Amino acid sequence: MSDFIHEATITGGSGSVGAALVELLRSDGWKVHAPSHETMNVRDARAVRNFMDATNPELLVCAAGITRDDLLPKLTESAWQETWEVNFRGALDCARAVLPGMIRRGAGHVVFLSSHSAIHPPAGQAAYAAAKAALIGLTADLASLHGPSNIRVNAVLPGFLETRMTAAVTPKRRDQVLQDHVLGRFNSCREVAAFIRFPHLELPHTSGQVFQLDSRPQDGRPHFP
Repeated sequence: MSDFIHEATITGGSGSVGAALVELLRSDGWKVHAPSHETMNVRDARAVRNFMDATNPELLVCAAGITRDDLLPKLTESAWQETWEVNFRGALDCARAVLPGMIRRGAGHVVFLSSHSAIHPPAGQAAYAAAKAALIGLTADLASLHGPSNIRVNAVLPGFLETRMTAAVTPKRRDQVLQDHVLGRFNSCREVAAFIRFPHLELPHTSGQVFQLDSRPQDGRPHFP
């Protein structure tokens, strides 16, 4: 019997998707690092480096995220900056911190949680959509750059989920979003977590991909967030 233990680091591990992934991986016997905001603030590059230097993950999942929605003329500079630093710059710093160890090992996998808003942004989500779109570009760049080192980089667009982040969405808005799903239902956080685990374990030759998990068609029609 092998003594090998899978190891993962998940940012935003206290969020709805992050927590579901932590629970799922730990139930499978993984060693999982899920630093709290107090332990590792993703907006603090030094804190990120210090934490990541003490770990050795084969899988990094960047799930930390926030929204500071407002119409662009009303959006404050501080709200834009915070949204960008958490959703994009924090993920970049985390990936940058773990990549040297993955290169030395000759294997690794980085997964960025992007958003459907990156490709169909609703009004009022300029900062969030821009940051999540940047993650898609980062995915393609890092996958190309580090593929020769056997490092995979993929992005996941979970779709609309029933989470603390979406709790403020009005029932009317929620119904509008649901109508845009051809299956007429949403994924759960547990299902998204299961998908994130799947390509890591079962698709070792897949990298540079953007996986949209909901049932909204990519046909150019207007979409709700």
